[in-house]
Parts: sequence; C-alpha cells; structure tokens
Amino acid sequence: MIPKEVFLSHASADGEFASRLAEVLRRHGVPVWYGATNPVGGQQWHDEIGAALRRCDWFLILLSQNAIQSFWVKRELCYALRQPRFVNCITPVLIQSCDLELFSWTLSAIQVVNFLDAFDSGCRDLLRVWGLGYQS
Repeated sequence: MIPKEVFLSHASADGEFASRLAEVLRRHGVPVWYGATNPVGGQQWHDEIGAALRRCDWFLILLSQNAIQSFWVKRELCYALRQPRFVNCITPVLIQSCDLELFSWTLSAIQVVNFLDAFDSGCRDLLRVWGLGYQS
C-alpha cells in the first residue's frame, strides 16, 4: 500500500541525501514531505513540521551520526513513536553507521533499510516496503 504522504525526518547536514531520496520516492508515486519543503513566508518552521507530522501517514527517519546529534530528529521520532497511526509505519533508513540505541531502544525492533552498500539497492529495498518496484 502506497502511503498518502511520507514524513522524511533527517538532520540538516544530511539534506542532500534526503533530497535525492525524496526525488526517487516521488518519481515512484510516493508523496514526501521533508525539511527542504519551505514553509510559507512568515510561518513558523516548527508549526510546519507539526502540521506535516499530523498529516503524513508514514514516517521515515534517516539514521546517521548527524541525526544522533539532531534535537529535531529526536523530537520528530519521539512524536512518531507516540502516534498509534505510525505503529507499523515507521521505517528507519541507515545512511551511515551509527548506534541505533542512541535514537531509541524501540528502533532496534524495527527492520532497518540499509543504504550503506549502494543507493540503488537501498531504494529497491525501501520501495519494496510499499510493494513497489524500483526504476533507476
């Protein structure tokens, strides 16, 4: 089942990867919201994040050393973990070796999509979560 919209949580230092991944997902018909999607002029950034978290029905989190140190990534993950609609709709995406326990002990129980070996292979595995085939 293709999500209505995916919330892509990432550290700002991982923005280039997030942008590349969002482009691939959109090309495959998966709508994505992530921090590079600019808020309307005068709108508070945290308000935009909150609205997106309430609207989206799937939560992707990019796991990296940068994300471990990001206040916002941790905050977004805590929110997602408390929402019943995300119970089976959280997908950790490993883009850099890091200790998952530093995010949340609950992530160790969720299947991680590994992007460490190759971007295309990671995309293939991620799209398979929604029953989609990967077209490079």
